[in-house]
Amino acid sequence: MIRALGIIIARDLRLGMRAGGALGAGLIFFLSVVMVSAFAIGPDLGLLSRVGPAILWIGALLASLLGLERIFAADHEDGSLDLLQLAPLPMEAVAAAKGIAHWLMTGLSLAVAVPVFGILLGVSGKALFAAALLLLVGTPAITFLGLIGAAVSVALPSAGMLVAVLVLPFTIPRLIFGAAATQSAIAGEVFGTPFKLLLATALFGFVIGPVAAAAAIRLARS
Repeated sequence: MIRALGIIIARDLRLGMRAGGALGAGLIFFLSVVMVSAFAIGPDLGLLSRVGPAILWIGALLASLLGLERIFAADHEDGSLDLLQLAPLPMEAVAAAKGIAHWLMTGLSLAVAVPVFGILLGVSGKALFAAALLLLVGTPAITFLGLIGAAVSVALPSAGMLVAVLVLPFTIPRLIFGAAATQSAIAGEVFGTPFKLLLATALFGFVIGPVAAAAAIRLARS
């Protein structure tokens, strides 16, 4: 089973890289949000450094929503989703593997890019490290909750931005807890209450997302 899940993850990563999808688009969008915010706020470095962590979280959250609708749509279009349903693997495990592949192309790359993009906002090194670390914890929740919207869109033609609209309200708590946890980490309270709440939402998304996505796919394909 582990080998089969690894094959699904590797396949989705290859397809994502070949299509130039989530990885490049997410980083470009993230950089665009950072650049636009820096120009809008102006040359006030003090203000930039204070609001910088929040801007990084907003940019990463929005960038994580890109490409969610393609998690299952591509397999639905070429018939691979039917084969995956007939495979001995439970659909929940397949959904989890596809979510991991999407996170590796989006959440992980965004967290790695935070120290580079944060310099443009004048964010301190300590804040950059905290934001990158906490994004590694928070972005999986966005991806795995996004699995539900992606699965629902399988039954809808031309879903487009509908998935992002469906998922966005559920990502707001992650934004609130993530920004608060970053501020707590900067103050020296790395494992404060916001961090624990952020970790709890990530675990909740990891458990609920694949199960709900599998149920939505079965319902859509029945």
